[in-house]
Amino acid sequence: MGLFTLQEARAELARLRPTIAEIITLRADMVELSAALVPGGAPTDLGGLPERKAVEARLNELMTTVQETGAELKGMAPLLLDFPATLDGVDVLLCWLEGDADITWYHRADLGFAGRRPLQEP
Repeated sequence: MGLFTLQEARAELARLRPTIAEIITLRADMVELSAALVPGGAPTDLGGLPERKAVEARLNELMTTVQETGAELKGMAPLLLDFPATLDGVDVLLCWLEGDADITWYHRADLGFAGRRPLQEP
């Protein structure tokens, strides 16, 4: 895996959209199933422990799928993806946050999310 150009990162994000949508759905299912399994938890039509384990296994598969692209999965709630890149000779991470329509932010790896800056496109 190497570095992404902005165009490559955007194309990879577009290819990952179905995977991302499934992760978001399964994340909500996992929370609901987990809440139902605690003592006194409200039952759910989603099932019980076997279904929770199945959701967890599927989430792990999907997270691996994302990471195999070279993207870095940095957060699950909200979903946060970073794409390693170089801008003006500086190593950065092109940053996509759940809810963003596109990749429009970046940050230096050593600064993390708090160092996010908007991309200045030509």
